[in-house]
Amino acid sequence: METKKYASYAEIEHDLEILKLEKEIYFQKMKLSYEKTKDSIFTSEPVQGFYAVYKKLFSGTLGSILKIALPYVIGWFINRKRGD
Repeated sequence: METKKYASYAEIEHDLEILKLEKEIYFQKMKLSYEKTKDSIFTSEPVQGFYAVYKKLFSGTLGSILKIALPYVIGWFINRKRGD
């Protein structure tokens, strides 16, 4: 890289302003890239999909039966004796 020779302070200020703007552009690009990556990793779509299935499963008559029976089934599964 060759050294640039300046004739005035105005040229120096001009180049410094350009560098400052380039730095800001690169920073904003990096920030946008981070946000896109974060959104793609931590999307809320799976949570919404699970909630929709849960809501559909536990609504109506079947939901009432499951709400009553599920705690007993879980309790039996946890408290059963192993090896018998």
